[in-house]
Order: sequence, then structure tokens, then C-alpha cells
Amino acid sequence: MLIQHPENKVEKIYWTVSANEVKNNNPGHYVALVINSPTAARSENGTPIKQLKLLRPAETLLMGLVYWLISFEEVLKEFAAKKSVKLGKRLEREGLALEKKKLSGCPGQHRN
Repeated sequence: MLIQHPENKVEKIYWTVSANEVKNNNPGHYVALVINSPTAARSENGTPIKQLKLLRPAETLLMGLVYWLISFEEVLKEFAAKKSVKLGKRLEREGLALEKKKLSGCPGQHRN
């Protein structure tokens, strides 16, 4: 298996190892599996989009696969970005709901 470090160092391991062992040897980093997205998801130049799946500490790294070490800061940035997108979508939905309520008028209100 190959483990890609942030500074472009590639580590080759020829035996099974847990994600926790790799993480303990590289403090401040998470272990992520590189996954090609489904065939429908492609980048602008037509290549498959790669996604990263964070591994749980108890998961075993499998031979023949490529793993990346992801810094704690990168993980936080990604979660913040995803949360921001979800929040934006939620606010958009709620904003539309509020607009609909304003247009229809709230029950129990008297109009003059």
C-alpha cells in the first residue's frame, strides 16, 4: 500500500496496518482512502473526480490501495465548507418558506 504524505513523500508499506498505527506515527494527521467518484461525476477535463474517505482508527489499511495523510487543519476546513454549504441551502429553503408565509399572510392576523 502507498501512503501519500502532505509534503509529497510516499511511504510504501508491505504489511497490514491499522489507521490508528499510521495516525500515531504521524501526529496531527488523519488517514484517508482515495476513492474515484462514480462515472457520472467528472472534472472539467473529463477525468474522474477523486474523493477522500476518512478512516476510523480501527480500520485496517488494505494492500494495493492508496491512502493520504490529511492534516487536522485540512479536515476542519473541509467540514466547515460542507457545513457552510448545508447552512446556505437551509437558509435558502427557510427564506423561501418565510416569503411564502408573508405572501399568503399568517393565519389569525387581521388585515385592515
